[in-house]
Amino acid sequence: MAHLDVNSIKKDFPIFDRFFSEVSLTYIDNSAASQKPKCVIDAVSDFYSKYNANIHRGLYELSEEATEMYEKVRVDVAKFINARSPEEIIFTHGATSALNTVAFGWGLRKFKKGDVILTTVAEHHSNLVAWQEAVQLTGASIEFIDVNETGEISLTDVKNKMSEKVAVVTIMHASNVLGTIFPVKGICELAHEVGAIAVVDGAAMAGHVPINVQNLGCDFYAFSGHKMLGPTGIGILWGKKELLEKMEPFQFGGGMIKEVTLEKATWRNPPAKFEAGTPNIAGVAGLGAAVDYLAKLGMENVREHDIELTAYALIELSKIERVRILGPTDAQKKVGLVSFTVNGAHAHDVAAVLAQEQVCVRAGHHCAMPLHTRFKIPATVRASFYIYNNRDDVDRLAAALRKAVELLL
Repeated sequence: MAHLDVNSIKKDFPIFDRFFSEVSLTYIDNSAASQKPKCVIDAVSDFYSKYNANIHRGLYELSEEATEMYEKVRVDVAKFINARSPEEIIFTHGATSALNTVAFGWGLRKFKKGDVILTTVAEHHSNLVAWQEAVQLTGASIEFIDVNETGEISLTDVKNKMSEKVAVVTIMHASNVLGTIFPVKGICELAHEVGAIAVVDGAAMAGHVPINVQNLGCDFYAFSGHKMLGPTGIGILWGKKELLEKMEPFQFGGGMIKEVTLEKATWRNPPAKFEAGTPNIAGVAGLGAAVDYLAKLGMENVREHDIELTAYALIELSKIERVRILGPTDAQKKVGLVSFTVNGAHAHDVAAVLAQEQVCVRAGHHCAMPLHTRFKIPATVRASFYIYNNRDDVDRLAAALRKAVELLL
């Protein structure tokens, strides 16, 4: 049984005050973006209203306060994912930016003709398109690991795909469509056996389970703030220090240079090397508040809540005629989401009916078109849960879905 007091938690989120009890909001589109607690909103507001200044440059009080906050959040994030050092934490614009940093900062510089990038058919476009572009510019190629009918990956299949030609294995920690938690630790081990680096897209996972990058054994780990209570436009790239030192930056400009002449430039040490220009300082402030909030809840408790609510949703939605649930039916194997189709109705039409009932879900391909092609479906409806959701939200989803089936079919 989870140990989260959902009613108390929900009071921390001002957006729910917009909706009165008789027309309450069921927000279950958290895989796209979570709502923000007041402490996160206040952290952003406080930065702008109390100590707004650029960082690392000013000798005056405001700048020093901003710099102190910025670097403290780096320390807090390092602790949150058990990085060896805050120097391994790079602030980015989001998971997409973080993955592009590796694909172009590492891949574009290191790949040669004949190299293979190994990934899965389930990847979010953020972790596919960047690598597609990198291989087109280098002569490398991409090979794919399939998922089975329940959306799971076999380590045997992964091992069979491994060879000395594999330079990078890049995989999402959990599917943002199927919810499947992939065997990342085992995959990282197999990658290292052939001398490849392992890159993990943790966007769907980081706010839902305790993350220990050292235990996972990956080389890079990327995630976004906006899916884990933080602001939009802020994300994290974690990388092993020795690899960050070898990797070239992807963006260039102020703040990341050591020395510039008219002919050339040299870079500062990581993480500054990868943080060109003025960063999203307010976003970092909000991310720090989000990490503190989640740490106080306890990520083990967040995970237990996820499992409990997902298990209940799997049971309730499976009772509804014409509904097909994708991915594992065991909540222990999933993050907190359930994607489904309604036989005879388009996902967008289903989501539109749910919206009329104030049930907020996502419909479409969820930036994972190849995965939908693999399952021969154009789109799915996705209900994704978080810390302020409870069984009442699942019940409202089920009731609205029954109404959608009745209206559309």
